[in-house]
Amino acid sequence: MPSAAGVPLRDQPQFVLEWARIWQATDKVVYSMTLNEIDSARNRIERTFDAAAVRKLKSEPDLDLAGAGPHLAVQAARAGLVDEYHLLVGPAIVGGSNPFFPDDVSVDLELLDERRFGNGVVHLRYGLKDSG
Repeated sequence: MPSAAGVPLRDQPQFVLEWARIWQATDKVVYSMTLNEIDSARNRIERTFDAAAVRKLKSEPDLDLAGAGPHLAVQAARAGLVDEYHLLVGPAIVGGSNPFFPDDVSVDLELLDERRFGNGVVHLRYGLKDSG
């Protein structure tokens, strides 16, 4: 099995191996203006974010979509494509870089779930607050 960050996957705990199998079997769209190639047949590169194409994918009943990265997240939030926000809060603060949320997006959220890990990390899962 391939390695992750230089560590052979066979040396990983079972939950990591299961995640690796799921990840490797998943079709992925990578939005990048700098990558020239991707190392997996399950990946494809798109040069620009197309909200209509993502909206079409969201309408397919058997698909779960996930997005990561500050630039992609901002574009998806601005287009109203985000149904849930999963935040991982760690016990360290690192300033600089990209803002956590864009200045021009305002969304009312409700806490759906939280999970605390022994290392001080907290996972917060928010959904869009029902405005009705």
